[in-house]
Parts: sequence; structure tokens; C-alpha cells
Amino acid sequence: MDIYLPIAELSVNAAVIVALGFAVGMMSGLFGVGGGFLTTPLLMFYGIPPAVAVASSATQVTGSSVSGAMAHFRRGGVDVKMGAVLVAGGVVGAGIGSVIFRALQNIGQIDVTITLIYVFFLTLVGVSMLVETTRTLRRQATGQKAKKSKRRGSILSALPGRMRFRAAGLYISPLAPFIIGLLVGVLTFVMGIGGGLIMVPVLIYMLGMSVTAVVGTSLFQIVFTTAAITLLHAVQSKTVDIVLAALLLVGGVIGAQVGARVAMNLPAEKLRMALAILVLVVAIRLLIGLTWQPENLYSVDVVGM
Repeated sequence: MDIYLPIAELSVNAAVIVALGFAVGMMSGLFGVGGGFLTTPLLMFYGIPPAVAVASSATQVTGSSVSGAMAHFRRGGVDVKMGAVLVAGGVVGAGIGSVIFRALQNIGQIDVTITLIYVFFLTLVGVSMLVETTRTLRRQATGQKAKKSKRRGSILSALPGRMRFRAAGLYISPLAPFIIGLLVGVLTFVMGIGGGLIMVPVLIYMLGMSVTAVVGTSLFQIVFTTAAITLLHAVQSKTVDIVLAALLLVGGVIGAQVGARVAMNLPAEKLRMALAILVLVVAIRLLIGLTWQPENLYSVDVVGM
């Protein structure tokens, strides 16, 4: 069944979009990460303009993160104080991201820029995960025990004006999570991702945050930051296609439940290896799209006929 997307200004097969949302949701449930960093590239592959794909993906991430955040909150896995600081930084970062996004739109380079950022980001994440997972699998094969990683101090954790974040198990300056939230807010606005793939490792390894609270606090931040970003996209760039986001959300909610059940019976390290390979495949496909010369170098639009 074809359906018209008013903002993207094209007709798509509704079943295909729901299936795409299902696939991304299932990957989210399987691998334990938000699917926002894959939703935008997959939409671009299908023919959705990158700017619309980014804004609509952020909308879908907002909806899909609510249930997860509520579940962690009920279990006491959310540091509300830390989350509030991250949200404050995220909102400021969203404002900065909106200025960058609008400037790129004005000079006509938004599509190419989004694609380039995704190629760099996905390659970096994919290679890092592949290297780390390969080392872990080798240790398991040889029977070696994994060494406990020591959390080292960072510039962020040494900032002045400390306060206590009890659920997070931290006594640090609120400037540290504010800066992290700001950077994630900029990336979320420009790329349409939830930011958890970046934020969770940073909070654990750079700030030393408790693992029991990091996922719930990250989801708490994602809900409010992406909601603000969706509003900014809708008002300023006018690239939020609510029909597209709704179709993605329907498939994503179902897929996440299926993926979570399947993941219970699969080894974690092999799942991470599969995710790393998937991320690199998407990055290569985006790079090919940037460099491959199309059959027709020019297109002609007839106006007023």
C-alpha cells in the first residue's frame, strides 16, 4: 500500500517503511543500542531526502525511548539529577546544532554533509567495536581471563564546582555532564541519532558512572533532548515528516520486543561482532553512494507545465 509523505514529498510503500522500522527495532533489541544511527542511513537508501530522514528519525527515537526510560525509572536505574544536567546540555547543543543545520541548508550542502558525517561516525564506531570484540573472542578461545579495566580520570572529571550524584555514584562538577550533553545534542540534531551509542561509553569510561544507572539515565536524557530537537526541526527546518515517523515507530516497537527475546538465547560477543560488521557495511554503502558516478549526471525538472 502506497502512502504519500507530505514533507518528503514522495510516495512510499507503507509496508516497507514499517518493515524497516521493525528491522531497526529488532537490531536495537538484539544488540542493546538505539537504532537511530541506522535508521537515517536506511531511509536515505530508500530514497528519503537526508534532511527529512534525520528529523523524522529523531522523532521516532523520542517515541521509542519513552518505554525504556520508564522501565529503568521504575527500577531505580535513573539518576534524575544527572539526567537533568545532561538534558540542559543537550538542549543547548540542539540550539547550536540547529544553527549549523540551517547554515548547511542555506548553502545547499546539508545532504552531502550528513552523509559524510555518517561515513566517518559509523566507520569509527564499527572499527572500534570490531577490534574490541575480536580481542575478547580470542581471549575466550585461549581461556584467558579478561583484565579488569581501570577507570582513569579525565579533564571532564577534574572540573571545579563538584556536586554529588548519588544514583550515578559520582562526586563531580555538573559542567562535565553538561559538556557531554551539549556535544551529544549537536550530533543528535545533525545526525538524527539518539546519542546513547556515544553517551553510554563516555559516561562509564570518562566519568566513571555506575553501570546500573548509566543506561536508564542515558534514555532519560534521550527522551527530552530528542523531543526538543524534534520541535526545533519542525519549527525551523520544517523537515519532520510525522507520517514517516509514525510508520517507523509502529514497526520499531514490535521489532524491539522480538529482538530482545531472540537476544536472550545468543552469545553477547557474537552479537556485538555482528553489529560491528553491520555498521561497517552501512558505512561502505554510504561511501559508495558518495563516490559512484550516476548514469545521468543531470536531471531536468519542468516547471509550470
